[in-house]
Formats: sequence, C-alpha cells, structure tokens
Amino acid sequence: MDNQYNYYNQDGMNQGNYQYSGSAGEQNSYQSGADPEYQPSGKKKKEHKKMPKAVAVTGLALLFGIVSSATFLTSNIIGSRILGLNETSSTSGSGTSRNTGNNTTLSTSSSAVTSDVSDIVESVMPSIVSITNMSVEQVQNFFGQVYEQQSEGAGTGIIIGQTDTELLIVTNNHVVENSNTLTVTFNDESSVEANIKGTDSTYDVAVIAVALDDIPDETLNAISIATLGDSNTLKVGEPAIAIGNALGYGQSVTTGVISAVNRTASGVDGETGEALNSDARLIQTDAAINPGNSGGALVNINGEVIGINSSKLVGESVEGVGYAIPISDVSDLIENLMNQETKTRVPEKDQGAIGIEGISVSDAFSQQIDIPAGVYVSNVIPGGGADRAGMTKGCIITGINGATVTSMDALQEQLEYYAVGDTVTLTIDIPQTNGEYSEKTIDVTLGEKQN
Repeated sequence: MDNQYNYYNQDGMNQGNYQYSGSAGEQNSYQSGADPEYQPSGKKKKEHKKMPKAVAVTGLALLFGIVSSATFLTSNIIGSRILGLNETSSTSGSGTSRNTGNNTTLSTSSSAVTSDVSDIVESVMPSIVSITNMSVEQVQNFFGQVYEQQSEGAGTGIIIGQTDTELLIVTNNHVVENSNTLTVTFNDESSVEANIKGTDSTYDVAVIAVALDDIPDETLNAISIATLGDSNTLKVGEPAIAIGNALGYGQSVTTGVISAVNRTASGVDGETGEALNSDARLIQTDAAINPGNSGGALVNINGEVIGINSSKLVGESVEGVGYAIPISDVSDLIENLMNQETKTRVPEKDQGAIGIEGISVSDAFSQQIDIPAGVYVSNVIPGGGADRAGMTKGCIITGINGATVTSMDALQEQLEYYAVGDTVTLTIDIPQTNGEYSEKTIDVTLGEKQN
C-alpha cells in the first residue's frame, strides 16, 4: 500500500513529500525535496526548536545594557578614586550642596524649596494686628441734602516698637486717615483703641500707638515686636509671604515670590478704587494682596519684614500683581513718626486754624511748573497765627510738626489734632528772586477758625 504525505516546515511551507509502501516496518522511500531532517532509516532527527526573533533581540539588548552599565560604573570608580573627578553631596539641616565637577558648588536651602511656611508664620503672627477704622463722612444725596454717614474700613498693622507707656504699630496712611475711632485687634482676638502717632501721605505710611495700660497682661505677654529685614538685598524670584487682615476677615497668609523690585505703580488702587500713580520705589510680588491686607507685612523666609503691603493693581487683564513699600526705604521715616507726640483728635468746635487760604500743589503739577509740592499760600489772613509768625503770600507749606503736607486736605487733617492756642511747627518753602525756593521752619500759634 502506497501512502504519500506532504511535509511542511514550521512556517507552513511545503518542503516536499515522502512515500512509504507496504506495512509498518518496511523501508520508506524518500523523495527529492523532502524534509532533510528525515533519514532513510525511517527515523526522523530530533527537532530543535528555533528561537523567536523578538526574544533574541531582547536578550541581546539586555546583554548590551549590562555590559555598558558595568563599563560606566567602572569608569566612575576609576575617575573618582584615581583622577579625583568626584561628585559629592552633603545634606544638613540648612540644605544641600552639590559639586558639579567644574569647581562650581550649587547650594539649595531646605527652607527655600519647601512649601510649608507654618513655622515662619507662627513666629511672625504675634507681631501682626488687625486695624478697624470707624469714620464719619458727609454725603450728599440726589436732592442735594447733606448728611453724615458712618463707614468702617479694615486694614493691618505691624508691631515695631514699645516704649514705657505705648506699643507702636506701623501701617499705611490710607488705613487710618479720616478716622474717628481706631481699633486694634491682636492675635488673641482682644481689641483696644489706638491713637495716631504720625502720618506721611507721600509714602503712605503711618504709625499708631496703643497705651500699654489698655492691653490685658495675657495679651501683652503673647505679642512680639517684628524683626525688620533689608529690602535692599532682595533678589527677584526669592520667596515672599504676605500676612494681613484680608477682606477684614482676620489674619490670613498668602505665598509667592519677589516678582520685581524698584517698580512704580500706576493703575487702580485695590483698596480705594481711586487712580494709583506713585513715583516711590515698590516691591512687586505675586503673593495675593487683597483689600484689608494694606499695612500688613511682606516677609522673607527668615521671618523678617521686608515690605509693608500697600495696594493691589487691579483690572480685567491683571492677575497676581501686588505691591509693598520696601522697609529699608522708609525706616528713617518710620523712626521719625515714632518719635512724634501721640495725637488725640480734638472736637471740631475746638480745632485751631493757621490763618491762611491755600491751594493744593500736587506732585505732578509741581514738576510741570518747577515749584515744591504742598500747599501754596494764596492769602494770609491779617491778625491770624500765620500773619503773626511772619508768613507771606506765595510761600508753600510742605510740613507740619514733622508730617509731610501734600495738599490742603492733608493739612486740614493734621490740624484736627490741635486746639486753639496750640503751637505747631510749619515747614515752608519761601520763593527767592532767582526763581528758586529756600526752606525754613516757623512756629505758628493756632487761632480760631473763620466762618
């Protein structure tokens, strides 16, 4: 019996055929093109499985990687021990330093890279207070009737000093201006009234005072005096922490970086909604500064106050732009305000007057016509305090008792703290024949207001 079979390889291709005749055990006849593995003896060679190509490639790649890694490791060991090309890394409580191999050492402070500022905030918070300004202003309605309206404003302050009788707090001038009552709330939520020590509208800085006798002992023991830093050494990109009474809800914290230094601001003041135009140097930060933050602290990672948060530039296309007054720029001014006599508002019927008529000279106008900014004296009232002190028409009042005067409103605000018969020291600029001005101080005894 002849039987013919086709033979296929592993790939499914026909490799020929073979026949065998007769019964089992009889010799088979092998045809041309048949399986070369097949032997005439009738027995087929033991088949060896072929390795798949993917497995082979993977194995070779793995072998190459092992060899390469071993070679690289050996090179590093030789370079480190023989050639001295070592890379060192050390970690301590203050940070990590790394030698880059080109004689340059990179250092990273652990404080700078961490997002946890809770320890810094905990140390600074006892020196931050909330300020509430209760004021009464005259409002005219649609029918022309004038009535008084009470308003409340929120701000922040920084405790910067203490005398034998007072606790001294720095804030923004616009936080305390036009105030009838100032209330300071400490970190433990206790509140006391405060009085104005001194103000400067040009730099938007003010110092207020709280009598130590008015502060509970447990509160006095819990508060601290802020540590002032050096804003002249600030670097763009370094961390910044803003602490303040945002939106009047109480103390809160925002973080960011120093975005820029030596900025001037123009736009809209986020506190008042009024046009903002300042020639003073300012710190720009992306730490959120909202209404109520004004007067609060901008702090570095060492817990030092580097700026006084002042305003926020707002607008439809502006995001993350806030400003702070550099603390080093106003340190002398703050010290001067701290040394002034604490002021208590005098009832309106008892307030004194200088005895002049004046016109405000703004900074912008003074630059245009090249005269000092302040109050231009357009008329001296005969027999008044200014007349008796020798003041003449054409003088410009630039200060009163050490406080800067930039407008008639600013001068009137300062006079609210002095009664008839009080003597104040005025700083005036007197015009010269060559068109320039010479500065002089005169003492003026206040008289009664003219109706």
